[in-house]
Amino acid sequence: MKLNVNKTTLPNGIRVVSASMPHVESVAMGVWVGVGGRYEPKAISGMSHFIEHLLFKGTKKRSAQEISQAIEGRGGYFNAFTQEESTCYYARITSDHAWNTLDILCDMYLNARFDKVDIDKERGVIIEEIIMYADQPHHLVQDILGELLWANHALGRPLIGTPENIRRVTRKEILDFKNKKYVSNNTVITFAGKIDHAACVHQVAKRLGSIKKRTKPSFTRVTSKTVQKRVAVASKEIEQSHLAIGVKLFGRKDPRRFAAKLLSIILGENMSSRLFQIVREKYGLAYSIHSSVQLFDDTGVFIISVGLDRLQTDKAIALIFKELNRIKEKPVSKSELKRAKDYTIGQMQIGLESTAHQMMWIGENMMSYGECIQPSELIQRIETITSEHILKLAKQLFKRHRISIALVTPLEDSDRSRDVSFNGMKALS
Repeated sequence: MKLNVNKTTLPNGIRVVSASMPHVESVAMGVWVGVGGRYEPKAISGMSHFIEHLLFKGTKKRSAQEISQAIEGRGGYFNAFTQEESTCYYARITSDHAWNTLDILCDMYLNARFDKVDIDKERGVIIEEIIMYADQPHHLVQDILGELLWANHALGRPLIGTPENIRRVTRKEILDFKNKKYVSNNTVITFAGKIDHAACVHQVAKRLGSIKKRTKPSFTRVTSKTVQKRVAVASKEIEQSHLAIGVKLFGRKDPRRFAAKLLSIILGENMSSRLFQIVREKYGLAYSIHSSVQLFDDTGVFIISVGLDRLQTDKAIALIFKELNRIKEKPVSKSELKRAKDYTIGQMQIGLESTAHQMMWIGENMMSYGECIQPSELIQRIETITSEHILKLAKQLFKRHRISIALVTPLEDSDRSRDVSFNGMKALS
């Protein structure tokens, strides 16, 4: 599978990347900025997410309502998200409204008002969002896990920030952060759908070509001195226990990332996986259990997440670690490995049939690697992974010193949960 990708870098460093899909009638586009949660000092954590909200509140020539009506009123969709290392503002629209939609996204990027009244209103919105996530134990347990994996580091702090930070941040701090971090040479504009690359370059240059080139921002890297803590338990008035096990990984450029993806699929990414079959299907201890791999520039994490019957937490933890021991003691079978490869490749190919997925693929690749890696290249790399690669990686990863455990439990179970977690970790051979 090969995407019809073209890339042009403007004189000021902005990169324009497009994937032509002439058989469709729509266009997906994204404005990607290489800044996110890990670029923030502790005192202003949550700033990138706050700015993401504020860019939708109006510009010097458009109100927030006019922005939404101009896109949604034509049947389109637009949104944004903030990650640890990037922020993206994106839209999907019919091709005849593509350039008007691009004009809106570029206007938001360049000319957001940051009106004091809007800032104060949005403080309340974000604080309510923080409270909402804190009330959801499956979100809370992930935040706790991050704090364990990267203690006293930006990666260990919630992307959304804290109520204290959101309350006290000033308009000047917001503008200073935005002006320093939203620069041309960490900005990528991506398109996928019924578009022509030369037209994309022309339209972007017309709107953003006059921005001056400035120093690209940097972040504090994870090193051997970055502290990793082992176990944390929080209690809430809930019925289930929520568990997240994190295994410290390497960065996204490490060649072992392909084996890590297949290892995750084998262990827990679908209903055929080992953990799903054992924890849910055989013992009925959870409705769902899932594993995933999250990679950053210089570090990463293999995560196992599960919501559990509160009376069966110790049994479930023991079963999970038993499976981790098993997968590092015996090679996976050829048939199991083939199913994992077929699943990975199939999900990729199905997803890339849509304009939105192609646009996201381009953007994620450009922000992560500085180039668009073709799906066919990834498929070739995946196909080279053997059972021995999986076994070797499992032996490297599933060691006690790499593992952190976060647990959110019902109030009455809190006293014994820390011991259960430590005992589960000790079971790892």
